[in-house]
Amino acid sequence: MAQELATQETSDIATTNGDANRRAMAFTPAVDIFERDDTTVIVADMPGVAPNDVDVTLERQVLTLRGKATPYAPEGYRALSSEYRVGDYIRVFTLSDEIDQDKINAAFKNGVLRLELPRSAETKPKKITVKAA
Repeated sequence: MAQELATQETSDIATTNGDANRRAMAFTPAVDIFERDDTTVIVADMPGVAPNDVDVTLERQVLTLRGKATPYAPEGYRALSSEYRVGDYIRVFTLSDEIDQDKINAAFKNGVLRLELPRSAETKPKKITVKAA
């Protein structure tokens, strides 16, 4: 199971992910969390983020989702007006001991990050047979 550790309100922050002086808005991506059998699925929306700008890290039991969105302007044009707010995404979750950290799968398609968090075999419920005495 995934439990949210902390959220970052939308704000203007300085980021240090390789861009020393980059200032960008930080958004909390909207997520849906589903459960099926022995797997928890997290689906996070990160519009405007390219697949190679998504970063998912797991340190100890802290799962961090990051995405870096860049402004878009067609080649040869300059922006005159922009109402779409571009920024980076960050969301942090604490994973329980039930998650098999070695089998986590992540996929990114059309601005949506999908994580599958399977439970470890040791934490699955076991049926105990009761014998008549």
